[in-house]
Amino acid sequence: MARSEQPVLDLPHGLELRPWRPGDADALVAAGQDPAIRQWNLLYVESPEDARKRIARMHERWRSEQGAIWAIARSDDDSGGAMGLIGWNDIDLIGGSAEIVYWILPAARGGGVVVEAVRRVSRWALEELGLHRLRLCHSVANPASCRVAAKAGYSLEGTMRGALLHADGWHDQHLHALVQGDALGAG
Repeated sequence: MARSEQPVLDLPHGLELRPWRPGDADALVAAGQDPAIRQWNLLYVESPEDARKRIARMHERWRSEQGAIWAIARSDDDSGGAMGLIGWNDIDLIGGSAEIVYWILPAARGGGVVVEAVRRVSRWALEELGLHRLRLCHSVANPASCRVAAKAGYSLEGTMRGALLHADGWHDQHLHALVQGDALGAG
């Protein structure tokens, strides 16, 4: 990863996954103010300056081979119009695994964008990066993420009790996984 630039990945309907840019800071601040994103992603971004620091850390994580985070955006939008975030945390190149993270701003919800983005970054992680096992974890109180996992082809493996502390207390989490050789969900 560190020896190459983070790729831009095409999505259907004129969308793409691209590295975050400093001009995307406002979208990151908006996400940090959205109650649903804050609830499920524990995201706190208080200012454009904070957002730009986070974007710089995303690029540092790519170079250190620890993470790969993309903005979900329109292909023809050079103005920094990110509508969501998707990518990999906890990348373990030797162990062949990573955990997916994602969120989408309210105006872009409900159109299947997240499912398409999950499929695309999963294909990239398995085929290009050569990972073996991909994890998707979410609070059991978040049925939308459960639907995303199922539609993208991730198998439900179980429930991890008291696995993550949210603002309202400890949540059980579903653990979904996709391993090399599994079929990605159909479009």
